[in-house]
Amino acid sequence: QVQLVESGGGSVQSGGSLKISCTASSATIGYTYSRYSMGWFRQAPGKEREGVAAIGRDGSTVYADSVKGRFVISRDVAKATLYLQMDSLKPEDTAIYYCAARGEPLKTLEARLYKHWGQGTQVTVSS
Repeated sequence: QVQLVESGGGSVQSGGSLKISCTASSATIGYTYSRYSMGWFRQAPGKEREGVAAIGRDGSTVYADSVKGRFVISRDVAKATLYLQMDSLKPEDTAIYYCAARGEPLKTLEARLYKHWGQGTQVTVSS
């Protein structure tokens, strides 16, 4: 089992920036963080969870159209930490942001394909 803990959420005005993090750990013997592909997802009140960005084992990335050019996903393997830099934030970016991990090499924005999830961190963008 992999434990994921998000941090860095908060409130920001429209046009502002925020960087959220997700640190992974596991008590499972043989666990290797670098073997996992990771993703960021978000869920706004009354809406379904949607994929925001994902990074594959090889470091390649994919983004939802709604955040392309504004968000950047990255990872520090040595620190077992995933990041999401969010710039030019809009009120419609307001949501709970979750990080997720899966033991497959390919990146994907399909939430159903992820096995491990964090508890989420709130991001609020005011106009």
